[in-house]
Amino acid sequence: MRGRVPVAAGLAAVVLLTPMTGAEADPKPTVAQAKAKLSKLNEQADKLVDRYNAANEKWKKSRQKYLAINDDYKKQNVRVEALRSGLVSMAVSSYQVGEMGSWGGVFYSSNPDAMLSGLATLNHMSAERAGRLREYEGAIKDLKDRRDQSKAVYKEAADVKDELAGEKEKVDKLVREQMKLLRSLGTFNPGNPNSAGVVYTGPASGNALEALQFAYKQVGKPYRYGGTGPGAWDCSGLVQAAWAAAGVRLPRTSYEQWAWGASRRVSLDELQPGDLLWHAGYGHVGIYAGDGKVVHAPQTGDVVKIVSLAEYHAIGAVRP
Repeated sequence: MRGRVPVAAGLAAVVLLTPMTGAEADPKPTVAQAKAKLSKLNEQADKLVDRYNAANEKWKKSRQKYLAINDDYKKQNVRVEALRSGLVSMAVSSYQVGEMGSWGGVFYSSNPDAMLSGLATLNHMSAERAGRLREYEGAIKDLKDRRDQSKAVYKEAADVKDELAGEKEKVDKLVREQMKLLRSLGTFNPGNPNSAGVVYTGPASGNALEALQFAYKQVGKPYRYGGTGPGAWDCSGLVQAAWAAAGVRLPRTSYEQWAWGASRRVSLDELQPGDLLWHAGYGHVGIYAGDGKVVHAPQTGDVVKIVSLAEYHAIGAVRP
């Protein structure tokens, strides 16, 4: 029939002529969807941050090892130069006296005692020279071994640093995504690097009390991955510093801290103030404060805070 448009063609025209709205092109996630995505991002970030921290610690240790060996290299070099100088001095002295003249004086002496004494002196000089030469050769070999080892350690440190750069790039991308989501939800908390925190009044005693007093003074300071204070913290950085204030040395990352505590594990129904608590697959650590509370540095866009044990969802504990 005249004037009628085929149905398929009509639909195509509608599709072509109807403008795409922003909502249709890129629908804005609901708050629930955004929070679910943020939860996944936080879990991913925790794992990447811990790998980043572990790589950073490995690089620092490798660098320290290299610097120590390089220092030994310099000391060995001084020793070798001293031996070289001694050998040169002996050679010059022998040349000036005259090796044949010395032997001639010994063999043509009319005094048998003097001849024997001279032979002993020459033998001693020869043995001393040989000993110095062996020491020199040993020092040279040791020096070469140390230099080769130093080069190997330096290469290891450089490789780790390259690996670290790749990990950091991944973490930075995740952090940017987190920040964007938090701002869209209106829940981004920049924190205060100069926060005086709060006073701990819980049931802890001994070094656990000292650790918790330190941790509570950090409340309100921002979370920052790789943060070791004083103005910002990540989870394991806060735990490490708090227990360092109590005289206990812990490894840097949450996974390393969990491994460190292999012989110190405690049941979650036997918690005491100061115990370390993990959640999120051991990628996150906090400190049990007693009275059903946990102090920890949560994630990007949040601050050091005190939460309930129920909210924390602990999966493992260690007693320092």
